Amino acid sequence: MTKTASMDVMEALHASVAQELIDRIKSGDATAADISNAIKFLKDNGIEVRVDKNPLMTSLAHQFPVFDNEADTVQ
Repeated sequence: MTKTASMDVMEALHASVAQELIDRIKSGDATAADISNAIKFLKDNGIEVRVDKNPLMTSLAHQFPVFDNEADTVQ
């Protein structure tokens, strides 16, 4: 017989994963995999941010180069 976890257990696991990711990122010890997992965790949970509504995201977005797709096309 297959037994499924209760909603309380699932919520506790979810909160624990979120807290672990937060702790690693805040401590400065997060690896590239940790950051990738945090991004996936947010995406999988429907969390998105609008760059134009968040000054930190706007600042980050301005750090990336802008490419002209036509000029960068390899022929």
